Amino acid sequence: MTPSDKKIRTQNWLLPLLVFLIFSIILSCILYNEFVDNQAHVRTLAELNAMTYAEHITSELAQGIAVTDSLQGILISEGDQIRNFHHVAASFMTSSIQSIQLAPNGVVTDIYPEAGNEAVKIDLIHDEKGGEISRYGRDNDLTVMLGPFPLPQGGTGIAIQNPVYLKDSNGEKYFWGFTIAIIRVPDIFADSAQALTNFGYEYRLSKTVSPLTPEYTEVYSSGAVLTDPAIYCFKVGCCSYKLEVMPSDGWNSGSQFPILFLCGFFINLLLSSLTYAILVLKERHETLKALSVTDPLTGLLNRHGFDEAWTRVLKAHPEAPCVGIQLDIDDFKFINDIYGHTAGDLALQELAGSLQRAFPENAILCRSGGDEFSVILTGTTCQDSASRIEAFTFIPKSFKYNGIDHPFHISLGYAGYPKDSTDPSVLLKNADMALYEVKLRGKHSCLPYRQGFHSQKRLRLGFALRDISQNLPGAFLIYKADPQDDHILYANQELIRYAGCKDMDEFLAYSGHSFRGLIRPDEQALVEKSIWDQIHSKANGPNDYVQFHFVKKDGSCHPVLDHGRIVENTYFGTIFYVLIMDCALLDTHYNN
Repeated sequence: MTPSDKKIRTQNWLLPLLVFLIFSIILSCILYNEFVDNQAHVRTLAELNAMTYAEHITSELAQGIAVTDSLQGILISEGDQIRNFHHVAASFMTSSIQSIQLAPNGVVTDIYPEAGNEAVKIDLIHDEKGGEISRYGRDNDLTVMLGPFPLPQGGTGIAIQNPVYLKDSNGEKYFWGFTIAIIRVPDIFADSAQALTNFGYEYRLSKTVSPLTPEYTEVYSSGAVLTDPAIYCFKVGCCSYKLEVMPSDGWNSGSQFPILFLCGFFINLLLSSLTYAILVLKERHETLKALSVTDPLTGLLNRHGFDEAWTRVLKAHPEAPCVGIQLDIDDFKFINDIYGHTAGDLALQELAGSLQRAFPENAILCRSGGDEFSVILTGTTCQDSASRIEAFTFIPKSFKYNGIDHPFHISLGYAGYPKDSTDPSVLLKNADMALYEVKLRGKHSCLPYRQGFHSQKRLRLGFALRDISQNLPGAFLIYKADPQDDHILYANQELIRYAGCKDMDEFLAYSGHSFRGLIRPDEQALVEKSIWDQIHSKANGPNDYVQFHFVKKDGSCHPVLDHGRIVENTYFGTIFYVLIMDCALLDTHYNN
């Protein structure tokens, strides 16, 4: 993976991660606001319920106070006693009142119902536990509430003591005593407690121990531990009460937080995934687009990409000069045939890399196809770029085969715009004509286009090659010069026909790929020795001449004259180019 690919992959993850983080922050803010708003709403509702049910409790406590007030009214109207107390008291009894009492001079004397309540006939003024509170109520003419305290019958109760003041015969006000109602807890709060439970609240009701202290004691509760409850304080008589409530499900009761979190989380994942998918699709689109305009072997532009890039340059700078270059590898087919296509690919890759190094800027580089390459140098002229082009042409180029560097060469032609043509479309055609002028002159060079170069020369070059291959008027053979392995590389049609074969494959199979396979067996050693003796003596320079009997496929032997020339070839090493001439045909010709 290239650094560019790694950068793209990192960007593909970075943006979705950024989207995820930003949306997470937004979602966190939304959830926090929802959390705070819901808590505020739930708390406000709890405070309203605390206030509402505090009023209910006040009303319920007022029922007990009303009993003492009624008794006080009777005492005031009838004098200092209540006739038929038990009958009167029975009329005031409710399910939440444990007992009704009279305490003249602060001493409990009358109780209804009396059964089971005898133990409460005490001197309230001088009582060790509640005397101080009773005296406070007496002295300040205030209704006081004592308790909660355990009841003999079980449970707890609160005593409501209402001080009664009457007037004597002289009209002087004097303390008569207390009218008392003992209320059962939690019976008196049963409706309010049940309502709070039904509405999903935990609660605790507390009251001050006495008017003389701010300390609270619990009157009744739902039994749960309250966390940061809503509190409503109120007064009944001279005592302070405190009602604390909180939702049974906590302060997030009814919150949409889980739903919002799950929905937001999945939306966040969806957005992040879509962002990543879009980036991947974009990358793949760009990759496919790059593949559509790029040669996969060399990494250069292909012909389609080259045309697009060239068109963009022309549109952007229609008047700017440029140089068009056409080049290819000399004898590329030989590289593929001898070393294999893998070696040929290495040569192409080396040439592409060499182009990129030689023309790193302002160049459009293209592999046109096969071993042919096209180049546009923008913003320059043939004269300005000639030295660079020539240096590139002759810089050593090689590919590795079996760990050994093998050199190869190129031929190159170039032309200028608008110098050589006012039409950009013919720029590379002119460069192509210059390239084939190089081919005609022997390859491995470069030439600029000149007036007089014609495309017909390319046709003539192709015609010459076909003519040599197919129609040379004589049997022609090329083989590798090796005493131990004389490997046939090429034979023309004339020789194949002379040997009595249909095609090259049949000829190679018949000869065993060896030149000695064409020599009569009894002459093979002598002919080979004669050839090498002539070569080593260099009597005829690189040429040699030898006569032997040529063995045809049908087994017949014919005397021939072998005219060979030894050549050192870049790719094959030492090779022989050989003309085979039938001696009988030569005798007939020269005799005639």
